[in-house]
Amino acid sequence: MNKLSLLPGARPLARALASQASADGAGVKIQRVAGFQSPDFSPFLMLDEIRSENADDYIAGFPPHPHRGIETLTYMLNGEFEHQDHLGNRGAVSTGGAQWMRAGRGIIHSEMPAQGEGGMHGFQLWINMAAANKMDAPTWRDIQGGDIPEVSLDDSGSLARLIAGSWQVGRETYSAPLTETAANASVADLRLGADAEVTLPLPAEHSVLVFIYRGGLVSERGPIGRGNMLLYGGGESLQLRADGEGAGLLCLHGMPLNEPVVHYGPFVMNSREQIEQTLRDYNNGTLAT
Repeated sequence: MNKLSLLPGARPLARALASQASADGAGVKIQRVAGFQSPDFSPFLMLDEIRSENADDYIAGFPPHPHRGIETLTYMLNGEFEHQDHLGNRGAVSTGGAQWMRAGRGIIHSEMPAQGEGGMHGFQLWINMAAANKMDAPTWRDIQGGDIPEVSLDDSGSLARLIAGSWQVGRETYSAPLTETAANASVADLRLGADAEVTLPLPAEHSVLVFIYRGGLVSERGPIGRGNMLLYGGGESLQLRADGEGAGLLCLHGMPLNEPVVHYGPFVMNSREQIEQTLRDYNNGTLAT
């Protein structure tokens, strides 16, 4: 069986989680990987993938809904979504672009497709906020595709699109356009050519996750295909090798929060009492004030 031989200091693969078919919003079909109660996931909470050529699967979108206690990062490979919120923010993110929202103490927003055909492929990542910051003021920003830097990873066309945080490629350190994420969360879109192998130094204290959205990887345990989230153990670097098709990957790393997580729908807090207060705030109209 084809397996990866790990270099000294490379992080071992701890486990792989397959995404599960689900639906959210007004019936949008998604593939979801959730890790709300997994310390290995922290500071990340959940990743949703929207991938369909059929507009009926996504056209109803995500009508107005609330959040508290998290950040969301939306990244589009193909298609367009428009954000609106109760603060008056409005903006669209299209192919290659990203959109970041800090819900903090409370935000009510909608995310609606700005297209009726052509297919859609994108992701939304939930990032947990530390207890001390969960009641911070909400904020939001768009990052257009042309503002996301692309860094070459080898001589055969493999590249990294740096969306959030800090990344070291070779001897150079790069800052992505989005640097204000919770828990120093960093996100990159890695596109590896057939059989390409790359090694990225990453902070030893960070959690590291990789979602395969195209092709597959060869790990020390054998081949792993599309739709899997890979969680890695400790080490100083991440070693990745694509299979013969190449691979498209979302690579995530961030500082674990090591705090209690209590999740109820769109709200993520640290105790049941905080969730109950959040529900009271939403029902009496004060969540987003």
